[in-house]
Amino acid sequence: MKPSRTPGATRPHNPTSAAPRRAGAGALALMALVLAGCASGPRTSPNDPLEPYNRGMTQFNDAVDAALLKPVATAYQQATPAPVRTGVNNFFANLGDAWSFVNNTLQLNAEGALSSFFRFNINTLMGLGGVLDVASEMGLDRYRQDFGLTLGRWGMPPGPYLVLPILGPSTVRDTLALPVDMRGNLVRQVDPVSARNSLTALRAVDARANLLRAGEVLDDAALDKYSFTRDVFLQVRSQRAAEAAGKEHLQNGDNGMLPPEPEQ
Repeated sequence: MKPSRTPGATRPHNPTSAAPRRAGAGALALMALVLAGCASGPRTSPNDPLEPYNRGMTQFNDAVDAALLKPVATAYQQATPAPVRTGVNNFFANLGDAWSFVNNTLQLNAEGALSSFFRFNINTLMGLGGVLDVASEMGLDRYRQDFGLTLGRWGMPPGPYLVLPILGPSTVRDTLALPVDMRGNLVRQVDPVSARNSLTALRAVDARANLLRAGEVLDDAALDKYSFTRDVFLQVRSQRAAEAAGKEHLQNGDNGMLPPEPEQ
């Protein structure tokens, strides 16, 4: 029997965030924010006063993606069997549950904290270090949280939409939270450095591979990809922030993402 969902929880899904970078990315983004302060125009969205800068950074990110990230992710997807990719995805998602436990605790979300705590321990001990998602089979939902949402829980507004170099869509609040989120990434605790760098690279490639299907949909659609990506990102972050604040519950467990790729 398929376990019922707990209201306010989300089922595990493929990550959409790009690879973690060093804290200097936050300083770089804030510098870009200052430099782009006068770059707003009359056609910008109220939530996107930095649209000229953001569009320029999006073009830069797209060029890097086309030249490097997408080809590597495509080769990884083609060369790696789907069950193996699922295991890699589960492994990094399990590490994320540990950080979600910290943020759910900071948000005074007892249910989310307990679920994240038990998910991490069950999958680590019984799921081969998180490669197998045993906790989901047991009916434990995933409460994904980060420090940006924790800041929102305690009243900090998101601020303008901001596109970061390489990392992609963000907000000013999430950018300020980025160094803390990086510190909470358990991959940073791995020694030696060579193993840490290998895991970081694998996480980046896996995350990009999970976006290949979404990219194909956007490429085929007759729409402004920049505006569509911005609006979906802001809507999802707003929903998750409202959930963290206890104002509403997410009804879509996939957080606006495409369904996971079926196994071959």
